[in-house]
Amino acid sequence: MAAAQDLEMKDVTVGRDVEEELEEEKKMREDGEGNDPCKYKKVHKIVSKWMLPENARRTYLERANCLPPPVFLISVSLAELAVFIYYAVWKPQKQWITLDAGILESPLIYNPKKREEAWRFISYMLVHAGVQHIVGNLIMQLILGIPLEMVHKGLRVGLVYLAGVIAGSLASSIFDPLKYLVGASGGVYALMGGYFMNVLVNFREMIPAFGIVRLLIIIFIIASDVGFALYRRFFVSANESPVSFAAHIAGGFAGMSIGYTVFSCFDKTLLKDPRFWIAIAAYLACVLFAVFFNIFLSPAN
Repeated sequence: MAAAQDLEMKDVTVGRDVEEELEEEKKMREDGEGNDPCKYKKVHKIVSKWMLPENARRTYLERANCLPPPVFLISVSLAELAVFIYYAVWKPQKQWITLDAGILESPLIYNPKKREEAWRFISYMLVHAGVQHIVGNLIMQLILGIPLEMVHKGLRVGLVYLAGVIAGSLASSIFDPLKYLVGASGGVYALMGGYFMNVLVNFREMIPAFGIVRLLIIIFIIASDVGFALYRRFFVSANESPVSFAAHIAGGFAGMSIGYTVFSCFDKTLLKDPRFWIAIAAYLACVLFAVFFNIFLSPAN
């Protein structure tokens, strides 16, 4: 009898616990819907499945909102599009199809002969070598970047993106020191590198079927873009200027180091993660070496 009573008491306790958990989840869901000005819970749910491992999704959904909105990559994309249109409609320019002489004189492009103009190591991301170049970069950074920014917010995504841009120009100045550089591929590859590593490390938790699809899509886009970059570097006609492709590789490595640590710290304080400081230290060491190389050792001197 005593054993039967104990079992009944346990069943009642378990039943109450389950009811309390269901009530808490319902309350959190209602609170979330009330606090979310966008009220796009389905969108947030889809984003969480694509961007986060399973153990971080609930935390994201509890506090998901559109404040601040994902404005960083939208603003960068609009700036890149505006610069492209400016040069494309400029009469001596034929940038609708490919890179031409007019754009090589732009104050924004990375020019190895004008490396003392330090802003060029960042501003080159605004200039593109043709329609296919800018369309590919815009599509990738918006499709991947906006969900990333919804989850991690603009400050973290901006850090990864600009780390890739700077790494791209510095790597180009070392490994391809006499070539021009245009395009936002360094930043785009940093986003892809960080996301790729996150999917790879959390493959089982990020839905295996989707994980395979994601990896295949990323590989296809990378192969297409690198193919175009190699064409622009080695197979241009004699009257055109070849463009460096080192930014793609350097941006990818920046993403796989800094980007991975940033994107894997969704529900943690980034500054307290030792992996972040290790990645930053390695990145700064590479930057210092690149600066030293450009001042004292570059063939462009």
